This record gives sequence, C-alpha cells and structure tokens, in this order.
Amino acid sequence: MTVDSPAAGKTALHNVRVFDGNGLTDPTTVVIDGAVLGTDPGGADNTIDGHGAVLLPGLIDAHVHLHGPESLDQLAAHGVTTALDMTIWPPEKLAALRNQLGTTDIRSAGTPIIGAGGMHAQIPGMAEHAIIRGPEEAEAMVAERAAAGSDYIKIMLEAPGKGGPDAAAAKAVVAAAHARGLRTVAHAASLGAYALASDVGADVVTHVPMDGQLPAEEVRRMAAEGRVAAPTLVMMQGTATALGVLGFADCLATVAALQAAGVEILAGTDANATPGIPCQPPHGESLHRELELLVTAGLPPVDALRAATSLPAKHFGLSDRGAIAPGRRADLVLLDGDPLADIRATRAIARIWCGGIPRS
Repeated sequence: MTVDSPAAGKTALHNVRVFDGNGLTDPTTVVIDGAVLGTDPGGADNTIDGHGAVLLPGLIDAHVHLHGPESLDQLAAHGVTTALDMTIWPPEKLAALRNQLGTTDIRSAGTPIIGAGGMHAQIPGMAEHAIIRGPEEAEAMVAERAAAGSDYIKIMLEAPGKGGPDAAAAKAVVAAAHARGLRTVAHAASLGAYALASDVGADVVTHVPMDGQLPAEEVRRMAAEGRVAAPTLVMMQGTATALGVLGFADCLATVAALQAAGVEILAGTDANATPGIPCQPPHGESLHRELELLVTAGLPPVDALRAATSLPAKHFGLSDRGAIAPGRRADLVLLDGDPLADIRATRAIARIWCGGIPRS
C-alpha cells in the first residue's frame, strides 16, 4: 500500500457507520480537515460515499518492537495507525522513526530496564546500560531514558530468582518513573513475574503467564488496583507452539478471568523481527489475529475493538486519538464488513487514513 499525496482542504466521508466505543451509529458524515477531524462538510475538496460501511478509529497496537521505517509501513498497511514500541535503541534510531507523515505514529519506551541474569540479557545487541543491579541505580536510569525521549518506562520482570530485577530495584524504577509522570510497563510472562508486577505497582502488565492460570487473588488485585493488562495472545500462542508447550490454554483462561473481573485489556501483539526470539508476529497483520484471540478468550467484539482503540489511547495518555470525534487526529479505517458481528471483518479494509493522509 502506498501513500497518496496529502490532500489540500477537507474530505467528507458520507454514509458511514461510526464505531463510537459502544456500537455503530446510524449512517453519518465524518469530515477530515487536514490532519484532524472537523465538523463542517461544506466546501469539501473530496467526497466519498461509504455506502453504509463501518468506520473505525485508527487501530493502536499496544506492544510492538520497531526495526525501521519498514515497520511503520507494515503497520499502517493493516490499519494500525499508532504503535506503542517497547524496546528500541539507540535513541537516534527512535528519533528517526518519529513524526513521519502518512504512516504509523509511534510512542516508545526506548531502552528497557532488565536484570543481569534473565533471558533478556542474552538477546543479541541488548545494550549493557539496560541492566540494573540495584535500587540505587533506578533514578539515574529513568532520568537517562526520559532525557532520551522515552514516553514510558519498560521493565523486564522475571519470577524471583530467575535473573530479572529484584523487587527493590523494580519498585525503585516504578517510583522514579512515577515521580517524572511516566507510566511503567512490566513484562511478566510467568506467575511469579505477574505477582511481582503488582507488588511493585506497575501500571501496565504485558503478556500473561504461560506456567499456569493467574490465581483468583492476583486477578482481584489487578482489578482493585486499577492495573491494565496487555496479554499479547498472538505471541503467547506462537511461543507455546514453537516451544512445544501446553501453556496457551492457561493464557486464554487468564484473559477470561481478567475480563470478568473488570480489568481493562489492551490489544498488543509483541510484533517483532528479532533474531533468537521463539516467535515473530508480523507487524500490522498480527493485531487482527490478536483481536480474534481476545474474542476467543471471551471478550465481546465491542470490547476487543476498544482494546485496540480507546483503551490504549486512555492508558497511554493519547488524548488526541482512539475515537472518532471533532478535533481528534484523523486516523481512520474504513471496513467492508461489520466487526461487531464478526471480529474478522477488521481485516476487510477498504481505506486507511494516517493523520488525514490517505493510503491506497
């Protein structure tokens, strides 16, 4: 899919049914006025008849790993107009991917914070300055990431004794991030790591345990403390398949329990092209698979759509997107199908706009 030249003036999309976070509106008109959504279709330079098609806010993938400009275009081609990156370094590589016109917009954790003995320290190219060795290093490490432009802080937790940051260091990282107004995202793919994420007060917990279903008490604590989950079911299923283990059924059960308890769930894929990782979900396409797996786990389609639109915008402070409303960023996906009737319809993309710029 290529990027068209930015259109001067405005575009009026007539006869579209808008996903408003609760359902579909009656056929209406949506106005693209430059890079944002407007109110007045008068004087539109371009008009499009949607013939009753469904219009979604641009999709948001709440967990990706970017590799270069090609990652952005792969995401945008599948209607993922915002991506929340969880690991990229050096800072110059991140800066080069920001604010690109006509493609996916990004936010990023930059360099994560990891333990010296965990599996993440073995990933080829993982920067030595990602390793935290004690709570006394937390403030400087968070300050360094903030200065480099990190939008939030990512900490890679492991079960106690498995080589990740210990509880004191992890808690110090969360405190230092919160003191700077930065959210924290905790990697937690085991029962022990999940409990640690709650213990240290992380805001978002990404992945779900593969070594058993999350206990009811941990589910209740997630809900009571307002913690958010990004299960990355695509990655968990792919990893279970690659490693020949049976943990994916527990992943689905955990998501069902979190949903039933009222924990807000974000759609993230862990899309990557990193050597040595058991699974490399493709950028863009995998978010549609994630939505399907969330529905398989028990989310109604309307909640799955929220998980890829309004909820990641809410929990990552992106107040200019995630919904179709005047003044919001003109990130839009027009579908030839109804995803509330069949979530697979998110794949039937007719048109995409990134910041008001159409892709075709």
